[in-house]
Amino acid sequence: MEQNIDNNIELKNKLISFFNSNKRNIYIFFSIILIAILIKSYFVIDSHKKNYLIAEKYIKAGLYLGANKKEQSQNLYNEIILSKNKFYSILALNTIIEKNLVSDKNEILNYFKIIEKLNISEEKKDLLQFKKSLYLLKISSTEEGNRLLLDLIKKNSNFKALAEQTITK
Repeated sequence: MEQNIDNNIELKNKLISFFNSNKRNIYIFFSIILIAILIKSYFVIDSHKKNYLIAEKYIKAGLYLGANKKEQSQNLYNEIILSKNKFYSILALNTIIEKNLVSDKNEILNYFKIIEKLNISEEKKDLLQFKKSLYLLKISSTEEGNRLLLDLIKKNSNFKALAEQTITK
């Protein structure tokens, strides 16, 4: 029992001695951890704030579109795509194509390039490739559209059946 108490006192003395000799390093270590947590929190909050602002722009663009203010709507959708938001950029491109807001095929293909460079899941990339192939078929770039569809078939993606149906038509 007495040996156990001596061991506890000795351990306590070692810890106090270690703390006293490394006080500066310990404070620096915990300061770095605290700063890292604060920086991480800042970036998470900033990301949520940016996402919220992009969502507001998307809603506003939809309202402009509903009010037949196509130019203002197109400008907002363009901003959303250029913001490179993983979710709303794809939605904005879909709306631009669906509502024929942009008639310049090179501009729309440029939008596809911007979105393809985003860090999105493989399934979303396949869906984007399928949409791009449909757009290319729509604008009479049959050869390139079919090439993209064949790529989807070769990859055995979830859109393989749709791609096969589209090619046969």
